[in-house]
Amino acid sequence: MATLRVLPALLSLSLLVLSAGCQGAGAESRTRLPVPEPPAVDGQRPVLWVSLAARLGAEPLRLEAASGALQLVDGRGERFSSARLQLRWLSQPLADPVEIRRSVMGPFSSFEGAEQAALAWSRAGVTAEVAHPRDWEVWAAPGAAPPEGYAVRQVQQRLTQQRVLQVQTPAGWRNLASPVQLQAPGGLRFKGGVFAGPFRLQSDAYGSWTLVEQVPLERYLQGVVPHEIGAGSPAAALAAQAVLARTWALRNQHRFLVDGYHLCSDTQCQVYSDPRQAGPAVRQAVSGTAGRVLAAEGKPIHAVYHASNGGVSADEDEAWPLPELRYLEPALDLRTAPPQGVSLPLDSDQEVALLLARRSGVVGASHPLFRWRRQLDQASLRQGLGASGAGLGSPLKPVVLERGPSGRVVRLAIQGPQGQVVLERDAIRRTYRQLPSTLFVLRPAGGGAWSVVGGGFGHGAGLSQAGAIDLARRGWTVDQILSRYYPGAQLVPIQSLAGANGGAL
Repeated sequence: MATLRVLPALLSLSLLVLSAGCQGAGAESRTRLPVPEPPAVDGQRPVLWVSLAARLGAEPLRLEAASGALQLVDGRGERFSSARLQLRWLSQPLADPVEIRRSVMGPFSSFEGAEQAALAWSRAGVTAEVAHPRDWEVWAAPGAAPPEGYAVRQVQQRLTQQRVLQVQTPAGWRNLASPVQLQAPGGLRFKGGVFAGPFRLQSDAYGSWTLVEQVPLERYLQGVVPHEIGAGSPAAALAAQAVLARTWALRNQHRFLVDGYHLCSDTQCQVYSDPRQAGPAVRQAVSGTAGRVLAAEGKPIHAVYHASNGGVSADEDEAWPLPELRYLEPALDLRTAPPQGVSLPLDSDQEVALLLARRSGVVGASHPLFRWRRQLDQASLRQGLGASGAGLGSPLKPVVLERGPSGRVVRLAIQGPQGQVVLERDAIRRTYRQLPSTLFVLRPAGGGAWSVVGGGFGHGAGLSQAGAIDLARRGWTVDQILSRYYPGAQLVPIQSLAGANGGAL
């Protein structure tokens, strides 16, 4: 093995000033650590860069081949081969300190909310990008004025240390330069599964590192579909999930550009695990819909889905501050006539309560969270708010300020004698994670507690997985299921999408 040379992770990356970076700043001042973007997804042979593990650097990392040896090549071309690799990170001083200065909006409850804020900043002439250091944020050059309706704060850091990746060799620990390429001809054992790769270890925008798999889209789906809808679902429901997972991945390939990859592998994206564990039914669902996506106006739709809609689909604006999407419309998800007194929009507590009292004739009623009850007492109300509720006083009282057309709560106030905190859309469930959905009514339960009676699990927009399973068992085809939950969207081959013929989507 050749001698490995030291090349600090930070300085091994391109030092070009990014478009979102340091307008008016000096050469050693930047908005964030520079990270090259991943390649655009090729419409002819789509490959995704998916994070298997992010925020690496605090603890050692052990990588093991399922069979044979792992082949490692660092950013300087140094090579190492072994069935097991022991890696660690050490903090070492930078030759020259780096100043990080930026304007920050957030935190936001979701990528969708952050993206809309970034677009608002862009419309004001400010180049902005979405980041995910812990929560979703939007970053721009220092001193940038916020768009109307948003607040901004200034962040300044002076970096004097860097995390340097090292590999253990018979001669001792050797420094590696980012990015590190990793081949696993016999597969890489990781998180209880085996992944085919190839892989990359690369530094991110925050000074930590990420293990990335470069995975073909169709193989990626084999690792997603069973974890999102369940491998035992009927064939048409599995096929619908495969189409949606494929569409969602293409639509969201920009989600982690700031960190140099496309998608994560957890619930902030789509849950992705060992594709080799996919059974025959999942493989058939993926291969039977190969290369097919839902599109509108030549682009992949916002293919959101969830576990159960509780009997009524949500408008996209009830979950996130998105512009109007005609294929995501509120609709009662029933097989029979609606209960008397129930019609869209469901804009009163009484109408929502009438719907929640109904089980028969509702699509997807077998889901375990189709109907549910929770209780919010004073302690849980205060704990959910954290520091933002410190000055409200006692007792606290939840009050529904506004419902969307499907009856979901889109503005919830937590009121106290000295003021209130207003939660909007997806921030409600992010704050009170014990609530499976925002389709609920509140009733006083005595002693300062509140009973929450609700239905469904998830945001409610797009496909209800419980509904798809129910309809598939009743003989509905994949086309019929997708048309029910995304009216007006077209099932098309990837190659027909705008830009696909030129390669990148």
